[in-house]
Order: sequence, then C-alpha cells, then structure tokens
Amino acid sequence: MIKVERIYASKEADGSFRVLVDRLWPRGLKKDALHLDAWMKEVAPSTQLRQWYAHDAERWEEFKARYFAELDAHPDAWQPLLEAAGRGDVTLLYAARTEQFNHALALRQYLEARLP
Repeated sequence: MIKVERIYASKEADGSFRVLVDRLWPRGLKKDALHLDAWMKEVAPSTQLRQWYAHDAERWEEFKARYFAELDAHPDAWQPLLEAAGRGDVTLLYAARTEQFNHALALRQYLEARLP
C-alpha cells in the first residue's frame, strides 16, 4: 500500500518505508527530528513545473500529465519506490499546504498504475 501524508503532520515512524518526495527540504523541520528512510528529491516535479503549477486546482489535470511525462523520462527516479511498495507499505511525505492537489498524490497514482 502507498500512503500519502503531509510531513508536518507525520513525524513518527509507523513501520512503513517513509520517503520525503519534495525537491526542497521542508521549512522549519530539522533532519534529525523526522523518521525518514529516504529523501528522494529526483522523484519530485522539476522546479519549472512546480512553479508553473503553483498548486492551482484548475491546472491539476495538466500538471499531472506534465509530471507523468517527467516521470516517464526518468524511471530510475521512481523505480526504487515501486520496488519498496512491492515489499511492504510506503509512505510518501510532502510539505505542500494543499492536501487535495499535490505532487505526492499524483506520484501515488502514477506508482499504483504500475504495481503488479
């Protein structure tokens, strides 16, 4: 199972493979205060795409299409997440305020479509 949680609300280890999927480190959080198994910056949307999207709900579908194209071009970035999901639970952690339209949700959708 692939879960998605906002990092500010999820600071405790829960037995899943916990990975931060943001390109930038979340503001105000110390690295030693979080229970992370990995920080995978390369699986996050490009800076250019992230800035274009700006968490505008009206751009959500187009954002996902562009983000999925970026992911298609870099399978080495997301393949470890897919492998981890095959072994057990994975929690994708993100820092965005927008809980309904963020890249971690799109990433989960992308990965779940590729699970056996």
